Amino acid sequence: MILEVAILHIKPEEIAKFEAVFPKVEPIFRSIKGYISHELQRCVETKGRYHFLIRWETIESHTVNFRQSPKFQEFRGLVGGFFAQPPVAEHFERVTASKL
Repeated sequence: MILEVAILHIKPEEIAKFEAVFPKVEPIFRSIKGYISHELQRCVETKGRYHFLIRWETIESHTVNFRQSPKFQEFRGLVGGFFAQPPVAEHFERVTASKL
């Protein structure tokens, strides 16, 4: 499993609209081969900063199946106008884990 961590900076005046629209991305991601799950987390200290965490079966699930598909443009069409700056995304793989 690969964890994509995308750091999103949202225009302060657009935060409420962004959070209202964001649930509409779920069907887009669910339609992508290799998608597992996602969550959006809001930073407590920095207004407008979010971590968008997406779990993929492989890195190619993200870089090929999603990024090279029309679904990527659909996603950006929904939320891209809210970005204060381009998102930064990196991919991670698990080293250790614990049970909650």
